[in-house]
Amino acid sequence: MNQQANIPQDYSPRQDLLKDRVIIVTGAGDGIGRGVAKAYAAHGASVVLIGRTTHKLEAVFDEIVAAGHPEPAIFPMQLHEATEDDFAGLAGGIDNEFGRLDGIVHNAAELGSLTPIDHYTADLWQRTLQVNLTAPFLLTHACLPLLRQAPDAAILFTSTNEHEKSSAYWGGYAVSKQGLDAFMHVLADELENSSSIRVNSIDPGAIRTHIRSKAYPGEDPNTVPDVDTIIPTYLYLMGDDSQIRGHIINGQKVS
Repeated sequence: MNQQANIPQDYSPRQDLLKDRVIIVTGAGDGIGRGVAKAYAAHGASVVLIGRTTHKLEAVFDEIVAAGHPEPAIFPMQLHEATEDDFAGLAGGIDNEFGRLDGIVHNAAELGSLTPIDHYTADLWQRTLQVNLTAPFLLTHACLPLLRQAPDAAILFTSTNEHEKSSAYWGGYAVSKQGLDAFMHVLADELENSSSIRVNSIDPGAIRTHIRSKAYPGEDPNTVPDVDTIIPTYLYLMGDDSQIRGHIINGQKVS
């Protein structure tokens, strides 16, 4: 199946693409999450900013408000230790404040350690899978009732390339990302005929982010594309221009 066939190469989102929508973005304090949150707000969405560092979320909040876009909400959360009750509280808070939820972008990630399995500690393994796989499940599970009420909703997961999902030394990161792909496919299949919720994953490719610099410390960051190159993909798959379901999309093929 050609996963790119239905994505316009010259896609240009209309200004009101996400008007009045409420969308969660995890890992919103920097990198891809920051760029996506700002783009969604610029196209009319009220963005729920989730991240572990409050001052970074506040900086994104200030940028969005200064640009005259809908005021976002901030929910600081340590995903590596967040519980089912924490996510239920988050969903309840969104319901109370906005009365709706139209989308989730699962972007937060834990690199773990690029080391042989022999050297992995149980604590690091658990933390990496918690952030990358269990937290997306718990957040999605808590928010599905709200998403089902939306006339057009979308859930986007952040995947990674095949090398990083299957090669030596990628450890818990590789396993969690493979698991996240499987979760996306299962969820998309379950929801396809029972709701309006579209579920997909985006492989952003090589993007100039903090986690990329940790994974490839010898790489010249000036040779790596910036976040803006993949924003059209996140806009397309979140908005009602797209009816794609159950695919892993190359984020840089739209721009």
